[in-house]
Amino acid sequence: MRLVFAGTPEVAVPALDALLASDRHEVVAVVTRPDATAGRGRKMLASPVAERAAEAGIEVLKPTRPRDEDFLARLREIAPDACPVVAYGALLPKVALDVPAHGWINLHFSLLPAWRGAAPVQHAVMAGDEVTGASTFLIEQGLDSGPVYGVLTEEIRPTDTSGDLLTRLAVGGAGLLVATMDGIEDGRLVAREQPADGITLAPKITVEDAAVDWNAPALRVDRLIRGCTPAPGAWTLTGGERLKLGPVTLAPDRTDLAPGELGVAKNAVHVGTGSHAVLLGEVQPQGKKRMAAADWARGVRIASGSRLGA
Repeated sequence: MRLVFAGTPEVAVPALDALLASDRHEVVAVVTRPDATAGRGRKMLASPVAERAAEAGIEVLKPTRPRDEDFLARLREIAPDACPVVAYGALLPKVALDVPAHGWINLHFSLLPAWRGAAPVQHAVMAGDEVTGASTFLIEQGLDSGPVYGVLTEEIRPTDTSGDLLTRLAVGGAGLLVATMDGIEDGRLVAREQPADGITLAPKITVEDAAVDWNAPALRVDRLIRGCTPAPGAWTLTGGERLKLGPVTLAPDRTDLAPGELGVAKNAVHVGTGSHAVLLGEVQPQGKKRMAAADWARGVRIASGSRLGA
């Protein structure tokens, strides 16, 4: 089939690579978000998908909005059979959805109808799910509500960050997306409506959502931090400034610290929660690089009994 691939971040690149390697399909163009500023220099940078497409010599379309007439006209000229999508990042209007004969097929990183929305992996980790997965489905105008073609499952490991889990799902999901394209081309794959039960929503995680509440139980603190790693990054306050937090280790034998209270030793920094303490891993003070929590504590001369949080 002639395909137009839509995607933007690094997590979409494995799927694009898998489709490019397929001997059954031809990726004739890529749709991605416009270039954006990034880094300390605030330089304009193309998306990872745009960079990969340029390397492969594929036409790259960067509409400001997918309903722009110039974009729609070019899409009709290309006349794709189908448009596979991975984390494109913009809502597709019906006028665009109607162009390809087989529609736009999205690779979504959850077992639909669970965790519909922008941040399914983060929410699965934060909720303490033991199993998640990926689904391919036909995009409709509802939020991730279209009929499902195929799924794969993936165990969530006790120490997984959302970044760890998303990396595995991106690789496994790439194979699922290619298999879905194969099945659609063969006419042997039929999309099935999602069940009405089990719907959960996964809105984007904001910086404010990533603030640690030390009054929460240690298990919830652990899940929040892992779910927000690497983005947007969990944080707390110390001395009125934000301190970013890497994954922590549960310390159920340490129950002597109040919520947010620090226990500082030569090579370890514990923090109290609403249940038992956690052992800090890496931290990142404002304007500085990540470092071991014990190195941070020595550097700022913070002592046991100090508090983190508001």
